[in-house]
Amino acid sequence: MPRSKRAKVITLSKTEKKGKELNTRLFTNVRESVDKYQYLFVFSVENMRNTYLKEVRTEFGDSRLFFGKTKVMAKALGATPEEEYQPNLSQLRKHLVGNVGLFFTSQPPEQVLSHFASYNRTDYARAGTEAPRTFTIPAGVLYSRGGEVPVEEDVPLPHSREPALRALGMPVSMVKRQVVLDGDYEVCRQGEVLDSRQTRLLKAFGVVAAEFRLLMLAYWSAATNEVKEVDAMEE
Repeated sequence: MPRSKRAKVITLSKTEKKGKELNTRLFTNVRESVDKYQYLFVFSVENMRNTYLKEVRTEFGDSRLFFGKTKVMAKALGATPEEEYQPNLSQLRKHLVGNVGLFFTSQPPEQVLSHFASYNRTDYARAGTEAPRTFTIPAGVLYSRGGEVPVEEDVPLPHSREPALRALGMPVSMVKRQVVLDGDYEVCRQGEVLDSRQTRLLKAFGVVAAEFRLLMLAYWSAATNEVKEVDAMEE
């Protein structure tokens, strides 16, 4: 009897070997990029979305972006003055914490900073993130946007949606084949951490509550070996 694929045993040594290979590749690619490009930016990500990160990579086809293990990237750059791959690269180490990445380019810093200062993409919020604003649905007949747009610009919610909304905790009922909300219903309050039920309700009413952004923290110049803090430049 053929052995089930589900019963296939993956040895720890194989997974460790693959992980080591990926780390080695990241380490090598980072150092090769230091040699190739004029500028290295460290950036942080708000509301990470792979789709939009891919969009940035496509838009900057002549540049290189890494979003991987921070410890490996820090080691490639050099965590101390004695270990740094090029002079002053270790000064970037303090920024390599959390949701951060490296952006290599030869485009002028002013152009890069200007672009990302205005770059943002909106999306539906995910559980575990903070609500950027309060969203309350008014009582009465439910509309598809939950009061986000004027009634004359909206359409009543299909009656087939009533069971799903009830399952999500909304006090709704059917009145003359229309979905009616018994009273004002607060889906979320600004600043609170959203759970999966709240994010599903926000999406159900088309409320986009997350903003994907890349925030440039600091950059290094190959020509001068200087590191500049972006916040200090903006002050």
